[in-house]
Amino acid sequence: MAKNERYVVKHDDGWAVKKPGAERASSVHDSQREAERQAKETVSNLGGGEVRIQGRNGQWRDSDTVAPGNDPSPPRDRRH
Repeated sequence: MAKNERYVVKHDDGWAVKKPGAERASSVHDSQREAERQAKETVSNLGGGEVRIQGRNGQWRDSDTVAPGNDPSPPRDRRH
C-alpha cells in the first residue's frame, strides 16, 4: 500500500474522497471529476502517492500516480 493513498468512491451524496481504512470520507463532491481533482490535490500536497478511482459499479476502474510518486510505467500513462 502506498504511503499517501486516497480512494474516490461512490457516496450517498455523490462521490467521496477517502483514506484507506477510514470510515468517514475526507470530502464529498457532486461529481466524480471534482472528487478525483480533490484526491489528487491532497496526495500531491502530501508529497505524492496513488489515487484509485472506483466506477459506478463498485469495481476499481482507474489508478493514477501523483508526482513525485513512483509510477511503475510512466510512458504508458497518458490519460491524465
